[in-house]
Parts: sequence; C-alpha cells; structure tokens
Amino acid sequence: MSFPSSIDIAIIGAGAAGLGAAHALRDKGVSFVVLEARGRIGGRAHTVMASPEVTFDLGCGWLHSADRNSFVAIAEQLAFTIDKSRPPWRDQAYEAAFPRAERDDFLGALEAFFTRTAEAAASGRDAPASVCLEPGNRWNGIIDAICTYLNGCELDQMSLLDFEAYEDTELNWRVRRGYGALVAAYGAGLPIALNCNVTLIDHSDRRIRLTTSQGTLTAGKVIVTVPTNLIADEAIRFTPALPGKVEAAAGLPLGLDNKVTLALDGWAHLPKDSGMRGRSHTARVGSFQLRPFGQPCIEGFYGGSFAREVEAAGEGALAAQAIDDVVALLGNDIRSSLRPLAESRWGADPFARGAYSHARPGHADKRAVLAAPVDDRLFFAGEATPPDFFSTAHGARDSGERAAKEVLASLGRH
Repeated sequence: MSFPSSIDIAIIGAGAAGLGAAHALRDKGVSFVVLEARGRIGGRAHTVMASPEVTFDLGCGWLHSADRNSFVAIAEQLAFTIDKSRPPWRDQAYEAAFPRAERDDFLGALEAFFTRTAEAAASGRDAPASVCLEPGNRWNGIIDAICTYLNGCELDQMSLLDFEAYEDTELNWRVRRGYGALVAAYGAGLPIALNCNVTLIDHSDRRIRLTTSQGTLTAGKVIVTVPTNLIADEAIRFTPALPGKVEAAAGLPLGLDNKVTLALDGWAHLPKDSGMRGRSHTARVGSFQLRPFGQPCIEGFYGGSFAREVEAAGEGALAAQAIDDVVALLGNDIRSSLRPLAESRWGADPFARGAYSHARPGHADKRAVLAAPVDDRLFFAGEATPPDFFSTAHGARDSGERAAKEVLASLGRH
C-alpha cells in the first residue's frame, strides 16, 4: 500500500491487537492504517515451516480457553482445522524420567500451591506469588518452573493478585496449520504498512503527528498496541510525555519464554503428542512435547531467567541445551537422531523484547491504567491490557476490538 500523509486513525502494531482493532474499524466510514515495524504481520504469533515436514509456532501455539477464545470462530470462518486433543502438559511419556509415584506427588504439591494462591489472593492484598510456596517442599523448583512457562518469570517476580486474575477455562486446542498462520490470514486484506517503525507520537497539537521510519503522518486518533517493554524503554516516545503510561508499562514487563524444535530421525515408537519433563529441584528445566501432530520432531519450551540466560549465549544455544536435556532424559542413543530446526529468541527481538506480560508485585492494577484512553485521542490495546485474558493472542485481539469501539464512540459512531 502507499504510505498516507494523513489518516483518521493510525493503529500501531500489526499483531493480534492491531488486527482486531483494524477489523472493528472496517466499514465504519473512517480511514485507517496499521503501522507495523516488522516486515510481516502477526507480532508474537509467527508460524514457520521449520522443515518440509514440520510446522512450528515460534510464538503462541495454543488456543487457550478455547470455549471463550475469539480466534476459534475466526479459525472456523477461515477454514483452519482445529485440533481438540487434550494437551500433554500433565502427561509423562517416560517413567524413568519422572516415575509415576513421584509425578503424582508433584501434581499434588502443585494443586496445593494453586489452592494457597487462590486463598491468599482472596484477601485482596498483593505480594510476590512465591509467598505461597510451602517452605522446604521438594517440588518448589519445578513449581517455579511451571510459573516461568505460564508467566515468563519466576514466582518472586510475579504479583499474586495478577496470578489469580488470569482466567483459564482449562480448554486448550491447537491450529494444525499454526496459530501464527491463522493470525496472518486474519490480517489479510487490511491496510497495513510494513517495515514502518514508529518512534515518536506527538500529541501536542490538534492532529497527532507520528514519526516513522517511512516518514511522518498525521492522524486524528491513534491506537497503540505495542508490547509494554517498548513503552517502558521509551523505544516509542510520547510528546507531551506520558509518565503514567511508562510507569504502568514498567510494572507489566514482558517475561521470557522461548521455544525450540528439533528434527527427529526415526524413533517413530515415541508416542505422538506426549509430554516429557524431568524431575527437577530448580526452575532451570525445560518442558518437551514429543512428535506434535505426529511430526518427526521434539518441541522444547523454556521460561524465565533460565531462558534469558540461554538466549544470551547466542543463536543456536537453545537448541544445544534442548538436545542435551532430551539426551539426559532418553539416553545417549537419541543424540545422533536429533538436529536443530528452529528456535525463538523473543528477548532479542527488537520489536518484542520478551514473550508476554506479567505484573510485578504491587502492580496488578496497572493493566487498567495502561488500557485507559488519553484525551479521547490516544487509545491503548495489546495482550497486557485485558483484566482477565492477558498474555494471550485472543486477549490481545479482543483488546484491539475494545479500543476500536472506544475510538468510534469518541467519534459518535458505533
């Protein structure tokens, strides 16, 4: 598309939130454009063909809370096949790695932890979620690891109230062609300017002036959907400054979760779509899915400070770590059958700087602060802004739709 010099509404970011906003503005009698810094749409939803046989989601991969996930209906409309198989997260393929008796003991400890967090949050007083760990419990390390998968951070960095505010209906489905592919298809045909990095939002005049890598444009209204780390780091700046937004974003940082897929040569006897995790007394542990969709691969998932440490070691370090971990669980015979295919490095991505948001202790209220409009001209959306389905692609999409409706209401349109 040609880059406009003036527009009614500018949407910053072509991830799920920006696309949700754009769809809600279609056919409403307003001109709009989505400005995307990357050369592709989808944001942290990104599907790649890791090999001719392996489809891999570098970002979000599960339709969480599928019975309330707006992308389920979108997938059906766009003829994307949904896999409704039960996730393997609580299953364990190999007894030797984590014997059943010990696994049952761990699951009991995990449920007891969740019960304590619910009871503690009911008081309305915030604290680090780590206060709910039972002192001396042998499974505290792996419970902390589970938190890094859920939130991208360890429990001592996690707001207890935010931890409990997340809504999970515990129905989780997958998109066979990839969640990222679904989000990209959802954005097809929308007016999107790619490779257009917005660095300054000047709202000092009647018209808002945006400074971008493709030049400047003015807009009557702006919907900001960028990740919180970009606002907190002031990679995108506001004039006049919006210290309340920067502070809110800093209280809702993006934790880190990275994924890796390894080609698997042979080993067809491994049960497809099965889970594998070793016993651990620390949070420095990955979680694996064997042969997802029956594909010849093993997927690994790493979170929190361990993921950050491995990412900092450079490209390829996550695959090397995953191979060593799989060998430790299944034996050295499998090493020659494993080969790196693809890995995510979301912390190193300049337009993400992390995976998804969590609230720091004492900052659970910042989601509402971040979501609030400014002067009926600046509107905010993204996965960090919903009160319940935060940290998810569908929560992001719904927030974009909400922000677009706020814009239309400010214009007297519905």
